[in-house]
Amino acid sequence: MASKVCIVGGGPAGVMLAFLLARSGVPVTILEKHEDFFRDFRGDTIHPSTLQLMHELGLLDEFLKVPHDELTQVSLSLDGHLSPIADFTSLPTVCKMIVFMPQWDFLDFLADHGRRYPTFDLRMGIEVTDLIEEDGRVVGVKAGEEEFRAHLVIGADGRHSIVRDKAGFEVEEFGVPIDVLWTKIPKAKEMTEQALGYFGGGNFLVLINRGDYYQTGVLIRKGDFDGIQKAGLPAFRQRILSTAPFLSGYVDAVDDWSKVRLLTVQIDRLKKWHRPGLLCIGDSAHAMSPAGGVGVNLAIQDAVATANMLTAGLLSGKIDGSDLQRVQDRRLRPTKQIQGFQVFFHKRIANASATGQTNLRLPLWFARHFQFIRRFVARMTGIGPLPEHIETKPG
Repeated sequence: MASKVCIVGGGPAGVMLAFLLARSGVPVTILEKHEDFFRDFRGDTIHPSTLQLMHELGLLDEFLKVPHDELTQVSLSLDGHLSPIADFTSLPTVCKMIVFMPQWDFLDFLADHGRRYPTFDLRMGIEVTDLIEEDGRVVGVKAGEEEFRAHLVIGADGRHSIVRDKAGFEVEEFGVPIDVLWTKIPKAKEMTEQALGYFGGGNFLVLINRGDYYQTGVLIRKGDFDGIQKAGLPAFRQRILSTAPFLSGYVDAVDDWSKVRLLTVQIDRLKKWHRPGLLCIGDSAHAMSPAGGVGVNLAIQDAVATANMLTAGLLSGKIDGSDLQRVQDRRLRPTKQIQGFQVFFHKRIANASATGQTNLRLPLWFARHFQFIRRFVARMTGIGPLPEHIETKPG
């Protein structure tokens, strides 16, 4: 079946865009190379901007019935002293909080609602291998011997995008001095540590409470993972305990390197997001760092903007390069601003923890004592510089 739109990648940007297009009556096919959405250590921070979109779609009450955790403020711990850095309670949104929900649950929720529309076609286990071009225009994609043709191809297949690689897009990269090691540390249910990040002993941890375990991120200097492995698991566990001593007795569960996954942190963006018949959005257009947990939400904002700006043209069959450029123009400014903040964070703050030189006391003191700083951080991370709103209508 030929669709008006073929979306490569079943992540937040791809599934959200497909849902919105199908809701408006646009035939859309999503190709996801995996058989399901279950991936460990994927971004799962749902910010107030995304919750606002769920409200505008009339899905918020149902969405909040999916198991999740909620935070109305974010705190960091420095050498055992807790400092609030973001307060979401004053945001101009329906939900004044961050929701932590496994990404596979979020994607299943969107896909289940997408399937209610006859023009929504989600294909799992289909790995795209190349683009189909005719007369200088992308007219579809190849998945092995199979072809999927469409009026518009959307690259939403993440930071290792096959679409942007095959399209030959030029990528602008920004140096990031850190990587992250993700693991799971079991916990007792009565453990109620409230900080999201922990600085101490020259190290930095991210701890996301999952009920019976912490999803744990350990910041390391880029390229240090081989040396950390050579030093052995006892040294790695001690590194965690030097920052979060309350994990004593639990961190021993990290007893094999197979339980530790390296996330190579990168920040980049395409200089041009589109070619005739092709548009990249989300991490395919701009890979984000996990700092601030903004990647999922920025990708969803891209999807909403794309649907808002292209749905009418897709329904009429009139989409050209100027329409695709309008999408890039709208989303480029917030992307640059957020990536600039992330580069600053890594080079000035996160790198300090990696080198053992803590220079966070003054900024955390200001955040602790001045509410406007906490509100500013909450607005930048929770809503972003250019929040999108649902403008498309059900078809």
